[in-house]
Amino acid sequence: MKYIMPLLVLIFLGPACHAQVDISLYQQFNGRYDFTFVGNTLNPTENNIINTCTINTSSSANLNLGPGDTIIAAYLYWAGSGSGVDTIKLNGQDISATRGFLVTNTTDVARVYFSNFADVTQQVQATGNGTYTVSDFDLNPVISQVPRIYCNNSTNFGGWAIIVIYKNDNFPLNQINLYDGLEFVPNSVDITLSSLNVIDNIGAKIGFLAWEGDANLAINERLKINGNSLQNPPLNPLTNAFNGTNSITGSNTLYNMDLDVYDIQGFINIGSLSAEITLESGQDFVMINTILTKLNSQLPDATVTVNNVGQQCGSGQVQLNYTVFNVNSTDVLPAGTAVSVYVDGIFITHFTTTAPLPVGGSESGSITITLPENTEDNFEVKLIADNLNGVASIKETDETNNTYTLNLSKLIVPTLPPIPPLLSCNEGFGAGTFDFSGYSESLKNNPEDSVTFYENTADATQGANPILDPSNYRATSSPKEILVRLEAENGCYAIGSFLLNTRLCPPETYNYVTPNGDGLNDTFFVKGLRNIFLNFKMSIYNRWGNLVWTGNNATQDWDGIANEEKVGPADANVPSGTYYFVLELNEPDYPKPIVGWVYVTK
Repeated sequence: MKYIMPLLVLIFLGPACHAQVDISLYQQFNGRYDFTFVGNTLNPTENNIINTCTINTSSSANLNLGPGDTIIAAYLYWAGSGSGVDTIKLNGQDISATRGFLVTNTTDVARVYFSNFADVTQQVQATGNGTYTVSDFDLNPVISQVPRIYCNNSTNFGGWAIIVIYKNDNFPLNQINLYDGLEFVPNSVDITLSSLNVIDNIGAKIGFLAWEGDANLAINERLKINGNSLQNPPLNPLTNAFNGTNSITGSNTLYNMDLDVYDIQGFINIGSLSAEITLESGQDFVMINTILTKLNSQLPDATVTVNNVGQQCGSGQVQLNYTVFNVNSTDVLPAGTAVSVYVDGIFITHFTTTAPLPVGGSESGSITITLPENTEDNFEVKLIADNLNGVASIKETDETNNTYTLNLSKLIVPTLPPIPPLLSCNEGFGAGTFDFSGYSESLKNNPEDSVTFYENTADATQGANPILDPSNYRATSSPKEILVRLEAENGCYAIGSFLLNTRLCPPETYNYVTPNGDGLNDTFFVKGLRNIFLNFKMSIYNRWGNLVWTGNNATQDWDGIANEEKVGPADANVPSGTYYFVLELNEPDYPKPIVGWVYVTK
């Protein structure tokens, strides 16, 4: 006889400890779906009859789906005595637990029991019908350990089950709910199955995966739904619900585990959103791992997503390209289904679907919203399907998936301050060389901004043909407008401009002339004079004050040949020596002539 006190501590694979893991909804499937089990025990006999301290390390079971059945999902659960075997093999392929539960019974010594989970959908879809073998599942080190705390207490067990959700186009539209956790009896436990949507109870059924039930322990052992005791005679009598049976195969030798399915057509009401499950056991220690329900549920499921966001720089409007779906559903989503739009929790506007959406259907559209004036630079946009300013009008298969949230930022145009003009020396006819590379940093609003320069507005607007070297830019005329494009990291930009102006800088004279034809200093060169001071006059005198040469912007530079008759024949070469010049610029900024000397040598 088993002697199990009701005080249990449940532990996840993590460090937290709990009394138990409440059964709760894990997955929901809406469509032409049904479910089945495939699994087997590792126990060679019922442990309450033959108190053996050995257990098998593998077992097999067959999956037999019908024609037209398509596997949608497959979940493997394996459980047993001890703290757990995290990796096993399914048809020779390693399977590692992704979820798990631990139960500790501390009646006289600590006894731990576990259940693990893995999603094996891809493997089962690839294999299909056939034999499934779980191996490398060795609990013998735990069960045979000394002291033999499990077999001496008849709680040595192990087994596995695959829950299969499958589709067939000939099925009615159903809702399959898969609940899991780990709750235990004795003496009784109440479980609320939520997220039901019962439209028609025809064909309604419920399935259980339970561990550690014994056929020979049947003291006050009942399974109830909404207060009604369930039975499936002769396999599952009214007072012996957990008796090592498999309703799929009709087996009564599924020692210390149960895979049972019950008809609940007469025990669940149309319109119900939940059901109450009660498990009772006066003596037998049973752990409930999973519960499945199949109910006829003809409901739509409105969801919404935003596919693209359109924003303009500096604009208070946002364009939302959206799609409304009716995917996880079993009925048409009616036309006129409202979707509300909120900005930072404030209702802005709504739109509605224009046509009925079939199961699996969708409808796309676009809406432009105007942000409230006090909207922060970073803001939240939320779309809620089946919602008109907080009021829902449609009953759905899933009432928790209506919301789609976007975190957006305003596209702010950067600010360009007034940019002062730049001055450079006139290099002739208004041309000049300029360095405005310093503006590349000084004009930024943020370090991530970029500053580029252009010669015309069209290029600046398009961001095309930028000035490549702003540190050495030659303007061919003055004044010259330079366009500035200040672009923020979000792509918004501002365009400004500044002027390049030239001024008449003082000319620079070179005081040495060697008119010997070698190409070096052959003439009297004055830098910054010609084509700049267009009205200048240059006069050259010898040391006695006699005028030997005159010139202007229309003549060549002095090459040491006299062009004045006062000192001899015109065009005569002057002798080597020091000469003096008088340069009259004839510009208001330079009213006084520039006087200096030049040395001529052959």
